[in-house]
This record gives sequence, C-alpha cells and structure tokens, in this order.
Amino acid sequence: MDIRCQRLMLLFALAISFCLPASAQSQASATAGDTPTQLPASLDQRFIDTSADPCTNFFQYACGNFSKYYPIPSDRSSYGTGTLLFEHNEDVLRNILGTATSGGGNRTANEQKIGDYYSACMDSAAIDRKGLQPFQPDLDRIAALKDKSELTPLLAHFQLTNVNAFFGLGEQQDFKDARKQIGVTDQGGLGLPERDYYFRSGATAETTRKQYVQHIVNTLKLIGESPSQAESDAQAIFQLETSLAKVSMDITSRRDPKNVYHLMEVSDLQKLTPSLNWQLLLSDAEFPQITQINVTNPDFFKGLNSLIASTDLNTIKAYLRWQVMASAESTTLPKALDEEKFDFFGRKLRGQPEQQARWKRCVQATDNALGEALGQVYVAKEFPPSSKEATLQMVHDIESAMNEDLDSLDWMSPETKTLAKAKLHAIADKIGYPDHWRDYSKLIVKPGDAYGNAQRAATFENLRQINKIGKPVDRGEWGMSPPTVNAYYDPSMNDINFPAGILQPPFYNPKGTDAENYGHAGGIVGHELTHGFDDEGRLFDGNGNLKDWWTPEDAKKFEEKAECVVNEYDNFVPVDDLHVNGKLTLGENTADNGGLRLAFLAFLADAKRKDIDLDKPQDGFTPIQQFFLGHAQNWCGTTRPQQVRLQVQTDPHSPREFRANGVVQNMPEFGKAFHCKVGQPMMPAKVCRVW
Repeated sequence: MDIRCQRLMLLFALAISFCLPASAQSQASATAGDTPTQLPASLDQRFIDTSADPCTNFFQYACGNFSKYYPIPSDRSSYGTGTLLFEHNEDVLRNILGTATSGGGNRTANEQKIGDYYSACMDSAAIDRKGLQPFQPDLDRIAALKDKSELTPLLAHFQLTNVNAFFGLGEQQDFKDARKQIGVTDQGGLGLPERDYYFRSGATAETTRKQYVQHIVNTLKLIGESPSQAESDAQAIFQLETSLAKVSMDITSRRDPKNVYHLMEVSDLQKLTPSLNWQLLLSDAEFPQITQINVTNPDFFKGLNSLIASTDLNTIKAYLRWQVMASAESTTLPKALDEEKFDFFGRKLRGQPEQQARWKRCVQATDNALGEALGQVYVAKEFPPSSKEATLQMVHDIESAMNEDLDSLDWMSPETKTLAKAKLHAIADKIGYPDHWRDYSKLIVKPGDAYGNAQRAATFENLRQINKIGKPVDRGEWGMSPPTVNAYYDPSMNDINFPAGILQPPFYNPKGTDAENYGHAGGIVGHELTHGFDDEGRLFDGNGNLKDWWTPEDAKKFEEKAECVVNEYDNFVPVDDLHVNGKLTLGENTADNGGLRLAFLAFLADAKRKDIDLDKPQDGFTPIQQFFLGHAQNWCGTTRPQQVRLQVQTDPHSPREFRANGVVQNMPEFGKAFHCKVGQPMMPAKVCRVW
C-alpha cells in the first residue's frame, strides 16, 4: 500500500497521517546547485501579529504576519511553514538528482535509475514529439473490445498500471489477523475527488460538475474524437460515474474499519459480479492462488455488476479511454493534455492560477517512483545520527507521558487501562528511515522514456505489494519515503513513523529550545501516538487486530467524549457557509488535541529534569508560551478558498486555523499561560477532552 493518498482508498485506516499542507504544487525557486530554501526559526517572531489578542484568535496572533513574508505563489493553492520545509527538501532532492543525472558511467545502479527517471521526466520536448504514441497500445486494446466478456484481462492489466477503471485491487494486512497479508478489492472508478461531488446541491457543486464534464470533452477531443462524439461520450461517461458513485460508500462511513472489512470467498465475489471472471482477473493481475479476499464494499460490487450489464459497450470503451488518460501521471502527458488536466484539477478545483515548474513535478514523480533510492542519499545529507537519537528520546518521553496520563484518567476502568497500556508499550517507533533499503534491481528505467518509466514503476510497486500476499508481514517496512514532510500511524502494524523529511527545522531544530521543539515536533509525535487510541485506532489491539478490547461502559464514555469534539468542530466555518465536518475529521482532531497534551506533559517532565524555569521569559516569552507558539506555527500559512472547500469536503484533517485554535481552546494550560479569562474564545467555560 502506498501511503501518499493512493490507489486503494480503503487503506485510509491503515495510514493515519499528520498531513501538513505542504506538498502537491510548489513555487519555482532555486536552480540546480543553488542554496536550498531558507527555513524559518523554530519560533519565528516575524510571523507574530502583536495587534491580535492571543485569547481571541491564537492562530492570528501566532501566524498573522506569515503571508507578508510568504504570500501564496501563483503556482500554489496553499502556502505555509510545511511548504517551506517541503521546498527546502525539494531543492536538496533536485541537487541530488542533478548529480545523478550527470554522473555518467560511475553511477551506482540506484543513481542510474533516479537520474534517468528524472531526466526522462524533464525532457518535455521528447514527450511532446511522441504525442499519444505511448498510450496507443492501451487505446488499441480498448478499441479492439468486441464483447464485455473481454473486459476481464484488460481490467487486470489496468490494475497493475494504476488506471482507475471501475475498482481497485491490491494487498492489505488482515484487519482481524495482522500476521496475515491478504488480497483486497475496493470501490473505485470515479474522476471527481469523492462520491458526494456527484450529488451535492448548490451553485458551486453544479458548476464543478459542468466544468468536469467539459474537462472530459476537452480531453477526448485532444485524443482524436470529433467535437460531437466527445460531447456525447462525456455525458455518457459522467452518467456512468454517477451510477458508480450511487453504489459507493461515502468517505465518512469509510472511516470505520468495520465498514470496509468483508472477508469472503473468491467464489462468493464471483456471484456478486458475474460480469467479471475473478479467477482470470486475479491470475492476470499476478495474484498468488487465493481462496479469500477482502471485499470492502459488497454492495458496490453488486451494483457494479448491474452497471456493466446495463451499459452499452461503446460507453464502456469511452469510459476506459477517458480513464487511461485521466489516470496518467501529468508529467508523462503531451503539453496540451497536461495543461488541460491542470486547468480543471489545479485552476478550477483548487484555485491555483499557474502550473508548477516542471522540475518540481519531476522531483516529486521520482520520489514517488523511487522514494527509498532517492531517500537513501537524502538521509546521508540531511539527517545525522544525532537528530535520530534526539527525536527518538522525544518519542520515548511522550510515550512515558501517555503511560502516566492513562493512570490519571477517571473515566476509564482499570481493565481497559491495562489493555491500553499493553497496546502503548507494543507500539514500534520508526524514526527517519528504514533499517533495510528497498531493492529496485528489477525495476527497469530507460533514458528518454517518461511514460514507460512511470508505467513500469507503477507495475513494479503493485507487484511488490501483491507478492506480499500469503507471506510473513515485514514490520520494518515503511509507507513513506525518507524525504517526506509528513508522518503516520499504522493501526495494523501498530507503529508510528516519522520520516527524516519532517524532522527538520522548524519542526525539529537542534538549535531550538526544548519548549519550541516539544511544541513543534513533540505535537506531531503525540498526534501520531494518539491515533492509536482515536475513534479508529482504538478499535485495533496491540497486535494490530480489529478487536474490541474495551468494556461496554468505557466505550460508551469514549463515544460521549468524542461527540463533544464532533460538535465543537462542526461549528467551525472556514469558508463561506461551509462548516467543518466533525465526524469526518474526528480522528485527526482527537489526535491533534491529545497529541499536544501529551507533548505538553512530556515537556513539563523534561523541564523538571533540566531545572528549566518555566516562568522566566526568553526573547519575550516564557517556555510554556514558546511551547504553544511552536504548536501554532506548525500551521502558519494561507489557503485559497477553492482549496479550503475541497479540503473540507474530502480531507479528514481540519483546515490549518482550526488545527491551531481548536486545540489550545481545549487546554486551560494555554489560557493560563497567556492570561486569558474564562469566556474568551480561546478559553471557553466548556472544553472537550478525549485524551
């Protein structure tokens, strides 16, 4: 499973990420050999808006001047402190790739692969000269379909090359026996961000649907269809996707792992969708012989069968042509198709005026395809052993804080506390990079073959995942590349993972104060740790199994406390009249709140050990004020309204302002530190607390 928001969408529960709004499109800045982007201080006083009252809006106080120094560039939909680190890492990676590209015959095998992958991606002239030639074999196979019975081998091929046609297929740990790796098939096939985009009412939603249909029309014309045929096919494709959306599960329901776990015999899946030959499909997708598979949403596959049966073959062929082009990496597309894709998904959907520089996109594409080959060099340059040791100590401190905090809970029974501690003590801490690097020797990367390289990289990764089925779980495996500016918790692995990419200034700064580092990186560590005990994570035991280890009374108390958080965040309005979805964001909000509290407790213990005077100001702020400012400055930045709307409707993370304010208003310690009065916005009389 690829953790970077990937192809099998059910695996939301297996990778609960911190998700700093830092990746995607970024500002073109340095050239090869330039000094990487300058990073802000751990506590950057330039960002503080002293005209704002911290007790009224702490985010505005801590970050109000950020955009004066870092306005959103025209090729970004958002820009924040996470972006600054992301761009710094991107510059480092570009220099690494520049060296690998020009290394000649002395390159290692991995250097050859990352260098050739990047240089082929950068050769837009060659991509334009080839035009649709690289796509023609798939388009020809679609054109040759004479009967729906011929769909099965074609869909198997598409599963290996990441073409999002009808459904997804892959591997996961068995939710109920985490020692096992099993096959999984999931709903899929949609082109809009998620199923409710097809049904929401209102002018904005209707405009988006019309723009999407026009995007399909434009794409089909660019691959050779006449204007009238493209119009007709686009309408038919949209109706087909709408029918798929009707039988798809909504994103909020999918947050409950019980809703997406239905282990069944392959023969029973065959009965659900007799339109497809599942034994042939699995065989052609190079699955090992299996008798059982997790069917995440049986109702979807039942509906899919009816849809395939009732849809004419020409419409299915038009849909498949569209999916081939829509699923392609944008950097492999000829210029007109690349710009058309950006126009809808970047400009219209995210409000981003300009496409990002190609070198930025090619750095990201290389990291996606060869993340550990590239990451191995990145780690050697950017993550010394001293940083790993210091951050590991911070993790241990925060885990100790949670162990002690569990003892203090007055709502949890001793029985459940014992099992909670057992799970806590079983959590594996992964810091920086894997102990064993991934073997890319079987991945063929050819100079000048951008589309072929992307196809082979997708197939390589999908087969790597599929080949794990039936084999022992590799608990040392990572789901993010080392340069990634993010972190995650995996409930089936029961581990927390912090890539070297996020353990850099300003989030972790060896020169920063303990207060700043605990507010920044400590909050991130606590966030991932708390995910093991949020509304999803708490459903898994210490072995990574989906198992109820709570007493009924404790579970009820947890749900009551969680409902307080749901209602609190439901009331936040980030854009227009659109409210945050408290149920969709519950896990992340729980982790934000619980994580910062754990970091605060760990910082207090650290300060006591080191005899730090918590009342003595340094650079104008006491250590506790520095701690909370560090937390808030994780989220400094601005976001375009279109991107905010997209995030609220699709993302389990709350917008940046509420990740800062929503947490501190639930911590009376914050109000005390900034001399707030009960009843002020950041110090309400009623607070929510789960952990």
